[in-house]
Amino acid sequence: MLVMLAIRLQRVGRKNDPSFRVIVTDSKMKPKTGNFLEVLGSYNARQGKPVIDTERAKHWLSMGAQASGTVHNLLVDLKAVAGKKVNVLGKKTPIVKEVPKEEVKVAAPVAVATPAPKVEEAAVEAPVEVVVEAPAEVTETPAPEVVAEAVPSEEATPEVTA
Repeated sequence: MLVMLAIRLQRVGRKNDPSFRVIVTDSKMKPKTGNFLEVLGSYNARQGKPVIDTERAKHWLSMGAQASGTVHNLLVDLKAVAGKKVNVLGKKTPIVKEVPKEEVKVAAPVAVATPAPKVEEAAVEAPVEVVVEAPAEVTETPAPEVVAEAVPSEEATPEVTA
């Protein structure tokens, strides 16, 4: 039976304090199961200091183990593996600029260059009358100003006795 091996990180830190073990495990096993073949080292994510036995990592890689993206990048940092770092984050989607609708309408007929039947051409050539109505003049009359005098009434204000 052929077993695919993986060198990956296993989280061992408490909440909000990430630290990891670098382990060799079966690729089908989850890191949390605790079933691993060997602990190669550790990685403290807060301090960014990987402590990995590079000789054993090279041994397992020569045996056919596949390093995860993050472990591969750590091994490249330690100069244990030659090559470039792998992008472990997802690919960014390209930003598509929105084209105004007017430009889209103009561009679409230009792109289509198929000959149209003569019947449709005759319908297109018919003149279309456009009627533009001028807006009627609107005169604004100023509203009469109403001045209300605010006179406080004695009955409306309650007296407080303490």
